[in-house]
Amino acid sequence: MTRADTLARARTLDRPELAYLVRFPTADGIRDVELTWAELARDTDWATARLRDHGLTAGQRALLTTSGFEGFWGHAVIGALRTLKVTYGIAEAMGWDHRRTAVFHRELDPHAVIGLSAETLEGLAGAADVGEMFRTTPVVLARPAAVPRLRGVGVSAALIATVGPALALECPERGGAHVNAAEWRVGARDGQLSVAAGEGRTSLLPETPLGIAGRVITGRCACGSEDPRVLFAETINQSPSSRS
Repeated sequence: MTRADTLARARTLDRPELAYLVRFPTADGIRDVELTWAELARDTDWATARLRDHGLTAGQRALLTTSGFEGFWGHAVIGALRTLKVTYGIAEAMGWDHRRTAVFHRELDPHAVIGLSAETLEGLAGAADVGEMFRTTPVVLARPAAVPRLRGVGVSAALIATVGPALALECPERGGAHVNAAEWRVGARDGQLSVAAGEGRTSLLPETPLGIAGRVITGRCACGSEDPRVLFAETINQSPSSRS
């Protein structure tokens, strides 16, 4: 039996509805929610649309930096890249794997780098000019702590982040990171972000303070989306655009 035969057989088997148990920090400690395969498929569709907004298309290459425990959003982004027929490489987001990021960036010459962390940038800074490395990369989606560092050296980075169990992804307008309004409710109280599950999610998640400083913008974005946008306090002062 070949590997293809094994995979074909596996696809005929019943599988449980549960895809992931998502663990995330809140203002009051760690919380768990379930993520089903159906929800993951919807999250993938949303991520596909957002990456398409950034111009990703068939034949391009991308570099994704993520950690194994981030599978709940990493899987959605990988699914989106596959749907778009974008070839991708993966490096660990922890700083100790920064050399892999450097090698993939050099060898792939990616159209997009997704998930850059501050830890990776710190590792790269010891051997490379980070600004020179990423300024010519058309799409750079970085985590909150990495965004101001990149913008400070002339890289027009957009934001990718988690808001509890939800993925937030900034559009090309750079006016805050969108969260899928069909799946999640995001808000802010006393300068702190919160998240709640939408009606279609399996796990009941009431409004949950996250202990993350930021604010939420509602209303239509210049990109045309009605999804709310999250602005993280650590990136607000570095925003390259006031379009909102």
